Amino acid sequence: MNAKLSLIELPQQQFLFIDDGRLQEAPTVRLLLRLLPPAGVGDDCNALLGRFLEDAETYALPVVDADQRPVALVDRKNFVEFFSKPYCRELFGRRRIRDLLDHHLFQDEAPIIVEESCNVEDVANIIIHAGMQHMATGFIICRAGHYLGIANGRDLLNVITQHNQAKLYYHAHYDSLTGLPNRVLFSDRLAQACREADRSGRRVALLFIDVDRFKGINDSFGHNFGDAVLREVAHRIKQLSRCADTTARLGGDEFVILMEDVESEEHVDALAQRVVIAMQEPVEVLGHTLVVTISVGSAIYPTDDAAPSPLLAKADAAMYSAKATGRNTFRKYSSDTAIYDPESKLLENDLRRAIENDELTLHFQPQVELASGRLCGVETLVRWRHPERGLVSPGQFIPVAEQSGLIVPLGAWVLRNALGHFCTCQNPGLSALRVSVNISPLQFQQPDFPEFVRACLAEVCFDPQRLELELTETLLMRDVRGVMDTLMEIRRLGVKLAIDDFGTGFSSLSYLSRFPIDRLKIDQSFVRDIRHSSSNTSIVRAIVALARSLSLDIVAEGIETVEEKSLLEELDCSKGQGFLFARPMPAEQLGDWIAARQSPA
Repeated sequence: MNAKLSLIELPQQQFLFIDDGRLQEAPTVRLLLRLLPPAGVGDDCNALLGRFLEDAETYALPVVDADQRPVALVDRKNFVEFFSKPYCRELFGRRRIRDLLDHHLFQDEAPIIVEESCNVEDVANIIIHAGMQHMATGFIICRAGHYLGIANGRDLLNVITQHNQAKLYYHAHYDSLTGLPNRVLFSDRLAQACREADRSGRRVALLFIDVDRFKGINDSFGHNFGDAVLREVAHRIKQLSRCADTTARLGGDEFVILMEDVESEEHVDALAQRVVIAMQEPVEVLGHTLVVTISVGSAIYPTDDAAPSPLLAKADAAMYSAKATGRNTFRKYSSDTAIYDPESKLLENDLRRAIENDELTLHFQPQVELASGRLCGVETLVRWRHPERGLVSPGQFIPVAEQSGLIVPLGAWVLRNALGHFCTCQNPGLSALRVSVNISPLQFQQPDFPEFVRACLAEVCFDPQRLELELTETLLMRDVRGVMDTLMEIRRLGVKLAIDDFGTGFSSLSYLSRFPIDRLKIDQSFVRDIRHSSSNTSIVRAIVALARSLSLDIVAEGIETVEEKSLLEELDCSKGQGFLFARPMPAEQLGDWIAARQSPA
């Protein structure tokens, strides 16, 4: 049997390659690192034996039958030891290979035979389980059972090392969820693009992209759903970018497009607008259809800043400006754009710890009957006294909680503790009060919200008829069917429902007649200076008439003067709250306030 002697080294590119930012494995990873001519079972092997003994790089000798199917792999160590003397070599040089394999002094093991389609990791596991001596001996490669060559363990280790190095590089520079460059690779490319722009005189642009209300998507549908949304957003952004652009994911729901060789700002604006419009198409994710909008901010190098890091911060600030103007839009950075304050991030971290460590307090503002002055309920308000900042205004930390998603655990803390206050209180005057608690849209949209309310009531044996949840008008206009289902579940618990700040939102008669609402709260902006504002008077009169026609209770907020109280009574508003009666106070002071009002003095 004649066999060609050949030595083949396969290029590394056949083991792995990177396409579109993703590490891929070739469908067939060949391991033919070194080919040897097979020795036939009945062949004279003098020449082959001589080469085998002289070439120290040849670790083993493959043996095949007449049909080119592997029979054995002769171990170099055993082979060399057996033929260590010249006359032995001459002796077996005149015999068949089978005589050697069957000789009682020759110790041979079954060879490892793998198909060429096996990948590197599979072959490595096969060798490890078969015995590490095969790393030196080698293994036979076949194609459809026919001999193709042998590979040695040393070269296999090199391939594995190169493979792992490529994986490490990929994981260090690419986002595992979307396959886009990550912050590390993006920062490097941004710095390089700015240096090239300095040499060429061209400009560089950044588009900072953030998914609107992504925290709510995650909380409502789960993280798997959120990940699928991010992959779809990344795909659409990538499709719209130019080939020369770098599209990266900085983390969370933040993406960025790096545009090099920008000829005009119009090109930047056009791409930003295309990205915004493209995301308005509904997204089909895990059996759900929803519209996911984005906010985009842009900044240009060196016009807006001559350093990469501040340039990114200014694009980020422009994006926040887009969010502040209603989201689902695009804004360019200008000298009037407020740079994103990292102080808010510190405040977010402190608020997270305050919720976890039970560092917040509750205050309660009385609600009274305007005609008699009798206390009929309280509104629950959260207060935060920071150990270093002092008393932090709700106007500061509530927006931070809403934007970060902390409003959900914060709202849960408020509801649970508000009910606990009025169940453990020994004052019988407080045990019959209606307790109102504000519910944020994000908290209301949690799938288990009705069950959470039920559990809170059961935990402290609180009478559901005494609990009132205050909702916003805008909340009621989202996903009307889903909102209706949740409201009905809450009403079945016996809990009352109120619309807070009524008149500042949609104020639609249709939803008022459909939804199971018990009370309207007139926003304080209509109460303030009502005596001197005919428009406010008309609005309040219309709201009261609407409430009466629908048999709804009504409360006016922000009453500060006797004149405001008197006019509200004239307009047939029966209840109110405000500084005229009492400022928000801790629960322990509320009992004293009630006692003082009931005292004859």
